Amino acid sequence: MQAIEISRTALDVEWRRLEIISENLANANVSNSPKAAGFRELHLVSGPKNDFSALLDSSKRGFGVDLGKLEGVQILSVQGSAAAPRLVHEPGNPQADANGFVAYPSIDHAGQMTEMIKTSRAYEANIAAINAAHEMYTKALQLGERA
Repeated sequence: MQAIEISRTALDVEWRRLEIISENLANANVSNSPKAAGFRELHLVSGPKNDFSALLDSSKRGFGVDLGKLEGVQILSVQGSAAAPRLVHEPGNPQADANGFVAYPSIDHAGQMTEMIKTSRAYEANIAAINAAHEMYTKALQLGERA
């Protein structure tokens, strides 16, 4: 697989991760009904498209990687958090339980913002990799024209 295609798969994964983060932040203050399960913080799990051991080329010395087998990354799953909801005492809220507590998703705003920054940096790094690969392909074509 070419470098540009590998980075494109990473762009797709990071874009979806940003969507998950924005969904978490948008639903951070949405109360959960005591009668029904509400929103839970979501986490995106990603990984390589193929098994890492399949990438190793045993014919090469050391830790050679067969570049022809590289396929990029993929989304493996989107999982809901198992964390207990955050309980806030709001007796006047119609969603409150018998004790006056309203359940909100257990979402850490600072953690989500940190994850957003990391994700945007990964996205930027993949764009830089695509641009570098494009430059190298262009230079190779220019060298080929001269020969």
